[in-house]
Parts: sequence; C-alpha cells; structure tokens
Amino acid sequence: MELDFSQQIHYVWALLPEIVLCVWGMIVLIAGVSGKHQDADDGAAGDPSFGPKSDLGWLTLLGILLAAGANGWLYGVNEVGDSSMIAVDGFRLFANWIFLLAAALTVLISFVYIYRLRLQAGEFYALILFATAGMMFMAGARDLIVIFLGLEVMSIAVYALAAFNRRDRKSAEAGLKYFLLGAFSTGFFLYGIALVYGATGSTNIAAINTSVASMAASPGLLVVAIALLAIGFGFKVSAVPFHMWTPDVYEGAPTPVTAWMSAAVKAAAFVAFFRVFLVGFDAAYDTWFPIMWWLAAITMVTANLIALVQTNVKRMLAYSSIAHAGYLLVALTAANENAAAGMLFYLLIYTLMNIGAFAVVMSVAHQAEERLYIDDYAGFGWAQPGIGLFLTIFLLSLAGFPGTGGFMGKIYLLQGAADSELWVLSVILVLSTVASYWYYLRVAWVMWMKEPTSKDQHSLVVVPLPMCLALIVCVGLIIYTGIFPGAAIDFARSSVQGLGSLGGGMLGLGL
Repeated sequence: MELDFSQQIHYVWALLPEIVLCVWGMIVLIAGVSGKHQDADDGAAGDPSFGPKSDLGWLTLLGILLAAGANGWLYGVNEVGDSSMIAVDGFRLFANWIFLLAAALTVLISFVYIYRLRLQAGEFYALILFATAGMMFMAGARDLIVIFLGLEVMSIAVYALAAFNRRDRKSAEAGLKYFLLGAFSTGFFLYGIALVYGATGSTNIAAINTSVASMAASPGLLVVAIALLAIGFGFKVSAVPFHMWTPDVYEGAPTPVTAWMSAAVKAAAFVAFFRVFLVGFDAAYDTWFPIMWWLAAITMVTANLIALVQTNVKRMLAYSSIAHAGYLLVALTAANENAAAGMLFYLLIYTLMNIGAFAVVMSVAHQAEERLYIDDYAGFGWAQPGIGLFLTIFLLSLAGFPGTGGFMGKIYLLQGAADSELWVLSVILVLSTVASYWYYLRVAWVMWMKEPTSKDQHSLVVVPLPMCLALIVCVGLIIYTGIFPGAAIDFARSSVQGLGSLGGGMLGLGL
C-alpha cells in the first residue's frame, strides 16, 4: 500500500534514533578523511585519548548521545495501531538502550587501541554507528523483511570490523570466516522468510500471528520455515551447533570489536529472535518448543565443557559467550513475561560485564593483540590492584556470583523457567553455571595467587582515561544491579508488556 505524506512523516519520527545514527555515521566518515585526521602523527607524544585521531571518538560519542536523546523522546510518542512495519513499544526502546550503551562503551575502550595499531578511526567509528543502526532496525521491526534488512546492515558492518586490522592475518581470517559462514546462515534465514510468506501469505509478524492462530497457515511449510529461521537466528546468537565461527572470529578480530560483537550483536539477534517467535509464532509454540529446549540444553553444556580447557583468554570468553547464549535460550523456551523481562535484564548486565572484561584484556595486552594467555595474568592483581579488582568483579558476575548483576540475571531467568515448569532445563542451567566457576575463577586465581614470570611483566599496562570511565560505569552498574535490581527489572517488565499489542505474543500462551 502506498503511504501518503503524513504517514511517511510518522515513519521518520518512529525511526528518529536510527536516522540520527546513520547521518552521524556519514559525518564521522567524512571527518575521518579530512586532512587534519589523515595527517595526524600516529607516533606523536602525549595522551592519545585527546589527540587528533581521538577527536573522532568523542565526535562518535556525541552522535550516540543524540541518538539516546531521540530514543528517550520516543517514550512520549503514542503509536496508533499495531500493523506498522516499525514498532514504537517499550521492548524496542529498552533494547535500543542496550545497543547504545554497548556502542558508547566500545568507543570509550578503543581510543588507545586504534591509536597504537594505526587503524583508520573514522571508518572504525562509522561502522560502529552503522551496525548499531542495523541492530535498532532489527529490534523495532514488525516485518520479517525489515528484520532481514536490519540484519544485513548490521552484519556487513561487523564483517568489515572483524577484518579491520589489515596488518594482522588473524583479523583477516576472522573477517573471512565470519563473512562466509554469515552469508551461508543468511541463506537459511531468507529461505525461511520465503516459506513463512508461502505458509501465511504475509511477512508482517502480527499477520503471521493471526494466520497461525486461526489455523489458516499451511502446517508443512510452517514447520520447515520455523526450523530455517531458528537456524538463521541460532548462528547469530552462537547457539550450538551453529557456534563454530565464534571462537576463531572472537580470537582474531580486534579486541574492541570482539567485545562489542559478543554483547551488542548477540543482544540484537536475541531481541529479534524473541519478537518473531514469541509474537509471530506463539500459536505454534508446541512446534518450536522442542527445538529451543534442545538448543538451550546443548549450548549450555557444550560451551561450558569446552571453556574448561581453554588457555587463550579471548577463546575462553568466546565459549563463555556461547554458554550465555544458552542461558538466554532458556528464557526463549520458557516463553512467558517473566522470562522475557529476565532476558532484557540479562542482556543489559551481560553487555556491561563482557565489555568490561574485554577492556581489561586489552589493558593486559598493552592495547594490542599480545599477552592473551591465562598465564600472562600471573601476578597482575598485585601489580595493578585496581584493574585486577575490576576484572575479578567482571569474572564473578559472568559466573553468577551472589551480589553481582550476573547473579540476579540468572535468578530472573530461572524464575521465568520455573513459571513454565522447565525443571530439567533449570537444573542444567544451574549445573552448567557451577561448572563455569572453574574457568572464570581460574583466571582470578592466576591473577592474585600466582607469581609473575618477571618483575616488569605488567609495568607497561596502560589504562587511559576513557577506558577508566567505561570500567567505572560497568563495575558500578554491575554492583548496583546485584544489590538493588528492582528498578532495572521493573523497567524491563514494563517494556515487555508492550509486546502483547502485537497479537497476543507470549501473553497469549497462558504459561
């Protein structure tokens, strides 16, 4: 149907945060090729956090701040109807906060890394903004075609970022692997969309819900379509057995990119995953329930077992990321309001603790791709007690230690699973969490209890001011949400309630 002028204006307002990011990305890209930044001396003396190259980082943060303002403004917008291609609901807006927070933290921790490795700052930050816009398209899409477009905008930017360090063969390998396997999984996703259209006659999520609930959809096509979409989403969230790209890509990509991918890309995929399955396919819950149950169980068990034997910190955190995808799949399998709210809360906390952990990894690696093995952390806690304490808090939160946001996140996921009586899956989540204590606390033990191999092993650790700011924000919020989680979880619950207007969604499951 052709939109009139007033409807087009309404879509502009609905997409205001995404528009701000896209326009600002072009501004950063143009600024990056200006003479001032092209001619900047990479080896100049002084603090690189405030040099010519870093001006682009602060400019990027300004754009993220403007997009955040636009996202906050949308809370005052009243949506008319629920059939548009873009949703203006609390679920989308909460997810946008996660993406913007992840982007801002990534920019803050990347200043010195980009300076030291002589990377093109303008291109790097512009790709971050474009990919973030793609994530926000995915979170707000009520149509499978729009989700696909958002997925491609995000993925193409992330492919380039994974291979961004052209001087590093591992980075090139990471980008190529991610591109090839990503393109392969995209084929499954797109074919799944085609079969959904064939089964229901629409790609609109609300119309799909209506067709499936009224038994008008072709059951044979629908089952295959759900399986193909699950494969496509499973790749993006790194669920086993679609995880094979994750360890190599996370290890080879520049560390700021790895930090950002592990948090923001996963969050975007899960938000879209939830909207499609809990809203569009809620009436077909019996069809996709066993798929998600086994995906969650296998992902939690496999990832945690493999992580136990890792010696490279980035690979260990990669398998940790896969394990956390399994925890979040428990919420999807539970398919109720508490589980969905727990998912949003957990994604927020996971963003903080994962980016924070990778920031410390960057510091130990001297803002490069060095010293990435667990043994390199020997004595780091006593040599750098402040940063060592921060890393310990991040590791404890990732493990789900009481008093941290990670612990409360797992509690809310378990509450959602209990509401749907998923007792076996809940036991697997608890046992796999206990197993994860070994590889998280192993790093902390080496850091505090093992003697360094040389006296000057950690003498060159650099923690620039922007990274310090990011670390303080991450640690502060993790501890606050671990002790006082009420405000954050209530905000998540109120955000999830908006999904009911899309045709019942998880609220219609009666679980």
